[in-house]
Amino acid sequence: MTRIMDDMWLAPPRVCDAVCQVILRFMSRFIPKSLVCLREGYSQRTVIGDVIAGITVGIIALPLAMAFGIASIPEKVATESGLSPPAIGLYTAVIAGFLISALGGSRVQIGGPTGAFIVIVYSISLRHGYAGLATATLMAGVIVILMGVARIGGMIKFIPYPVTTGFTSGIAVIIFSSQVRDFFGLRMGETPAEFIEKWRAFIAHSASWSVETTAVGAGSLAVIVLIRRFAPRLPGAIVAVVLASAVAWYFKLPVETIGSKFGSIPRGLPIPKLPPIDWTNIRDLIPDATTIAMLAAIESLLSAVVADGMTGNRHKADCELVALGTANIASILFGGLPATGAIARTTANVKSGGKTPLAGMIHAITLLFIMLLLAPMAGLIPLATLAAILIVVAWNMSEIDHFRSILRAPRSDILVLLTTFGLTVFTDLTIAVGVGMVLASLLFMKRMSDVADISAITSELANGADEFEETPDPNAISRRNVPSEVEVYEINGPFFFGMADRLKDTLTQFERPPKVFILRMRRVPSIDATGLHALKEFLGKCRRQGTRLILSGVHAQPLVAFARSGFAPLIGEENMFGNIDDALAAARVHLGLEAVARPAFAEPVVRREKGR
Repeated sequence: MTRIMDDMWLAPPRVCDAVCQVILRFMSRFIPKSLVCLREGYSQRTVIGDVIAGITVGIIALPLAMAFGIASIPEKVATESGLSPPAIGLYTAVIAGFLISALGGSRVQIGGPTGAFIVIVYSISLRHGYAGLATATLMAGVIVILMGVARIGGMIKFIPYPVTTGFTSGIAVIIFSSQVRDFFGLRMGETPAEFIEKWRAFIAHSASWSVETTAVGAGSLAVIVLIRRFAPRLPGAIVAVVLASAVAWYFKLPVETIGSKFGSIPRGLPIPKLPPIDWTNIRDLIPDATTIAMLAAIESLLSAVVADGMTGNRHKADCELVALGTANIASILFGGLPATGAIARTTANVKSGGKTPLAGMIHAITLLFIMLLLAPMAGLIPLATLAAILIVVAWNMSEIDHFRSILRAPRSDILVLLTTFGLTVFTDLTIAVGVGMVLASLLFMKRMSDVADISAITSELANGADEFEETPDPNAISRRNVPSEVEVYEINGPFFFGMADRLKDTLTQFERPPKVFILRMRRVPSIDATGLHALKEFLGKCRRQGTRLILSGVHAQPLVAFARSGFAPLIGEENMFGNIDDALAAARVHLGLEAVARPAFAEPVVRREKGR
């Protein structure tokens, strides 16, 4: 080691400068956005907006955190370990929520416990107890940190859209099923973990339902839905909790509450300590830890992408992963649960005026103050109300519209969607994601082999020219007169999940958005559901920025996919043309410019299948 250091010391200055630049470039990827914003400076308006947004999101997160804690820890495990599931959810929201904002790579990300984790956390706790869950989460934290250091953050985009939709919709079904007992007040023992056995138990005990409990649950659900419909700025979950608690207490309704089932919630945070680790179970917990790590990374980066689309900023994926892993480790040290970026709370933060990570830190501090001041009152909250809140969460996670749109996509995407959804509901999330990824990869290779059967010659060869001699493309954009307010881009190859992410950031490359954006698709033989979703998002972004999107040279399979998915009427036939000259002519009309005749050398591009 000493010899290596001596060699570096004696190395030429240029070598030392290059090494230093590499190290600085590597470290710059992990500088939190909180420090970036601090360096930029805070205005009074920004601070006020962040404080208001943080308090708002903190109030929204209060019932969610308790509900996620209750749904994640089985009653048997909570009793044996002396745990308070509502408090565990709050600990996670405070500790992980603060660290994800303070150390993360997104300006507006809000972290904490989420509905996506309920299924896997409940399963691990049931099999290994809270000690096993804590060990698996610590391992997952290390895995996520290593993913960030290894720059795997950018690879999350290669997870196909049908896979993510399938497992999130499946999780939504499981979350809904887990709340049936508390919503209707069924008198039964421990709820079975398996989906079919769970519903058999519900049917067997259906006669034991409570009128009072069902009324409280249904009323809470109605309040949340009505507030969302007519007063979306109000925190519907908080209003439902306050009203339901007051009604149940005033009328002395015989309904189960947090206090009657779990006791009082501690006023403050516990002393951090390392949980007991069963080293003999480390090997058995590796699949569970990997699932927690992958799910946390996927949901957090998806949330950051959604936030980027709302704010126009760009997150640092690798920095976000390092912060996420650190937050999960810290959450366990304080007796919490796995955590990740929360899409709904992040969206609420942006809509409430949050601009910097300060809003996320204020959100965590708000939750801590509520615990210190109002913890005894939390015992009055009916479990049926928390069940209603989670039913709304399940509905939001179900992504019904996206699920239906993929059912109109190519059959291979439908197969991936239904397989992932079914395995998530009836088996295990780990199996579902693994099988979904393998199936999507196999179908991707099948598509590539199908494309290889189509002629690769996309332009006519000159008469008498050698087949292998390079010839000028008569339809090349370099041989056209493109107006200054028009930008022309071209996609080469199948538009699948691996390529879809490249389109999202195209408009951000320009200082001023163009008035017309022509996307050439003459070399796109096929498109999948992820490509369709990316095109829909890109179309929305163009319209928000006042840019007209025109498609040129769309082939048969993409046209059929456009029609089946509903994208064709969305973009309009007036914005789809068979060749670049017609597309440029439409752009000139849109800009009020004089028409230009089609070049004499222009030729249509024709693709023919072999043997036809």
